[in-house]
Amino acid sequence: MTNDPEIYRKEVAQSFLKQPGVYSTISVITQLYCEGQTKQDTCAHRAKPVILSAIVFYPSPTMKEYFAKIIEAVGEDLNREGLRATPERAAKAFAFLNSGYDLTLDEVLNEAIFQADTEDMIIVKDIELFSLCEHHLLPFIGKCHVGYLPRGKVLGLSKVARVVDMYARRLQIQEKLTKQIADAIEIATNAKGVAVVIEAKHLCMMMRGVEKQNSVMTTSVMTGIFRKELNTRSEFLSLINRPS
Repeated sequence: MTNDPEIYRKEVAQSFLKQPGVYSTISVITQLYCEGQTKQDTCAHRAKPVILSAIVFYPSPTMKEYFAKIIEAVGEDLNREGLRATPERAAKAFAFLNSGYDLTLDEVLNEAIFQADTEDMIIVKDIELFSLCEHHLLPFIGKCHVGYLPRGKVLGLSKVARVVDMYARRLQIQEKLTKQIADAIEIATNAKGVAVVIEAKHLCMMMRGVEKQNSVMTTSVMTGIFRKELNTRSEFLSLINRPS
């Protein structure tokens, strides 16, 4: 046992990661109540594990090794001061940017689906979005607008953004990402219709290739009444384009 909170957090995380069904990139954050005690077993006795109250990423050693090889392959010296810890940092960042693979829709929603007698349109607009292009592993950055017409059930507000993040934190193309978000909202709410629009800039065509700096890609998916009814679709598009 150790009385060092940081060491103890890592020990708990490593122990947790050995449990069946736990993915390699997600660990436990512990709330520690050591309060200056000196006994070696104090942390263990007074620590309360809180699963997924926050996320710490422990990428596999293999990922770190591959990043080291990539850095060497471009001609850099891994022993240089600024690069010594870069493989580990890059591996942690890449694990975070792809953490959506470790989540399911049920986990993200966490039962935050509520009965409601409203049938009016619900829109969450300007949700910041960051994802990695699956073709070049470069970011695309933009915003997502989500609307749905409920059928007796509504989502907790933050869950709409969490659904966006879950699918964005995977290797993606924008077209597929848009549809995955729409399908997830439809499955979760059994809505009369779902509308999703994503507007994003892609660094894969800004930093390389055609090097166009001002191009914005827009994708949309409309289901149910949004696809069938022009007036409903037009109301949604008008509302998301209205100045905030």
